[in-house]
Amino acid sequence: QVQLVESGGGLVQAGDSLELSCAASGRTFSSNTMGWFRQAPGKEREFVAAISWAGGTTYYSDSVKGRFTISRNNAENAVYLEMNSLKPEDTAVYYCAAQAAKYGPVYSGNSGNYDYWGQGAQVTVSS
Repeated sequence: QVQLVESGGGLVQAGDSLELSCAASGRTFSSNTMGWFRQAPGKEREFVAAISWAGGTTYYSDSVKGRFTISRNNAENAVYLEMNSLKPEDTAVYYCAAQAAKYGPVYSGNSGNYDYWGQGAQVTVSS
């Protein structure tokens, strides 16, 4: 059974930093694009960041570019999201996701490209 488990969420103040981790189990994703999405209350799920299988290519939404950094450790079958200069509008449930196909698209924020999802981690940024 494939599982993606996020951790590291919490309550922080505007301007603070936070790092999310996503640990995968049940299969390896070392050849697969992985990403992060988020969903704020009353809004649809939106793309945040993606990273290629080897970590050499990354892609970010305009709203987080320059503040968030996605990275991965294939030896640990894990992906991370470092979030700096957090804003109240970053408040959301953050989801880790992985593509089933090898070497899938990175430059796409389409959630339909992702086949596996975590349960989500709450990030709340107070003003």
